Amino acid sequence: MKMADGIAILRRNKPGTKAKDFSRWPDEPFEEMDSTLVVQQFIQQQIRREPSNIVQILTPPDGQDEGVWKYEHLRQFCMELNGLAVRLQGDCHPETCTQMTATEQWIFLCAAHKTPKECAAIDYTRHTLDGAACLLNSNKYFPSRVSIKDASVSKLGSVCRRVYRIFSHAYFHHRNIFDEFENETFLCRRFTLFVTKYGLMSKDNLIVPILEEEAGTGESEA
Repeated sequence: MKMADGIAILRRNKPGTKAKDFSRWPDEPFEEMDSTLVVQQFIQQQIRREPSNIVQILTPPDGQDEGVWKYEHLRQFCMELNGLAVRLQGDCHPETCTQMTATEQWIFLCAAHKTPKECAAIDYTRHTLDGAACLLNSNKYFPSRVSIKDASVSKLGSVCRRVYRIFSHAYFHHRNIFDEFENETFLCRRFTLFVTKYGLMSKDNLIVPILEEEAGTGESEA
């Protein structure tokens, strides 16, 4: 709780708060945030302010440690991807999506097993998000939210590659769900720019043509 112009501000959602009213408190300058979760709080504040302003969301505060910045963004991506996974459950069934595919060219093996093997797409999605959560919350690799070793930061790329496949499957096989979710969150755009900015994925693996589509739209409007 902090004071603003003599008024106490409680930055917490009270029990019974409706989803549409979550986090309806004034923005707080980064330098005034006082918490070990300050980077997460700042990122979430930027997203709430304007989810479509991806450049602003991905711009770190001055002096911010890059490893922590990348780690906290990837945590946030995984949390938000759970929203897409929930929507996919109503349409992505094991009987119809028997493999984790993206077009007929790409078939992905699930790494959640002792030996990677094929999984139904919705199971692959659950396993991948569960595995990412386990790694990103691991006390062995990420014991601190303030400082992260380079060896641990190096593990973020493999997480990015795996969770990106959820976007690609949704785009190529559940396009209506993908478009509805993306129009609300801009999450795939943000993720694509994030991994490109920090070199966490090869451009050859970025198979959802979301940035190309935007460029094409801009040219046609011009």
